Amino acid sequence: MKARIQLASVAIAAVATMSGASALAQAQVVKIDGSSTVFPVTEGIAEDFQKAKKGAVKVTVGISGTGGGFKKFCRGEIDIADASRPITKKEMDDCKAAGIEYFELPVAFDALTVVVNPKNNFIKQLSIDELKTMWEPAAQGKVMRWNQVNPAFPDAPLKLFGAGADSGTFDYFTEAVTGKSKSSRGDFTASEDDNVLVQGVAQDVNAIAFFGYAYYAENQGRLKAVPIAEKAGKPGVSPSEKTVLDGTYTPLSRPIFIYVSAKSMAKPEVKEFVEYYMAEGAKVAKEVKYVPLPATAYKTNLEHLAKGKKGTVFGGANEVGITIESLLSREAKL
Repeated sequence: MKARIQLASVAIAAVATMSGASALAQAQVVKIDGSSTVFPVTEGIAEDFQKAKKGAVKVTVGISGTGGGFKKFCRGEIDIADASRPITKKEMDDCKAAGIEYFELPVAFDALTVVVNPKNNFIKQLSIDELKTMWEPAAQGKVMRWNQVNPAFPDAPLKLFGAGADSGTFDYFTEAVTGKSKSSRGDFTASEDDNVLVQGVAQDVNAIAFFGYAYYAENQGRLKAVPIAEKAGKPGVSPSEKTVLDGTYTPLSRPIFIYVSAKSMAKPEVKEFVEYYMAEGAKVAKEVKYVPLPATAYKTNLEHLAKGKKGTVFGGANEVGITIESLLSREAKL
């Protein structure tokens, strides 16, 4: 499992160098790009699928971020988009203009995790309001020290690391914390590669970052997860499978998806890969420390594919705090 997480750093390079173009030319190819959060699940499925197919099908998985993936998807350049948030209205319009229809398939739940350096001894928990104080646009160039976030914190430099602007994690985090997607200060170290963020926090006692739970789980010896309180004065809740399932890790619990091109589903290799994903997704999601969906969810996904139920149940808007039960109820009515 460790290799699957670390592969995110070199995914694009690996695709370019895997025994040259001739190897790809000799096999059917399934092209995937998008979220680094979803990457560990999709890459795990891709590895297992390629082994099962014994070289007959190649699966390439990029990490250009959810937004970057949808740009390629809506241009018809890839078969599948990994997404750590629902498709937006603009992306829906772009796909429609290009004649791209799609299936929206939720594959797991993630506990978006806020982390600090293990040597940080003053952060016991953070409230959403405190996160807003440090991340809102008005904080840019002004909130530069920890004691400006909370007077009880030390007078020490505040070092911020976060997902890049093309990341669905950035979209979801900013909406959950500041109240508006992409509404954030700009003076922080940003990267679409979560391993860069892990490294930044691991090397700086005054650093803080946010990313998908899988990257925290793989680096627990180098990071400390911060319990999050939905409101000031409430006890913080730590990210875990239990707190995602019982709905207490809110508002940073979220569904993650793959979006499959309807045109690509007509290709046998893509159809077979997606069906394999639905069969093995729960196992691999759990392996990389995400929360698998109930078996009925993957069955519903397969039914939507079989019946041609295309589109999204989100209407082009992200929703903060949606529960697994609510998601499944909505998907069942598509």
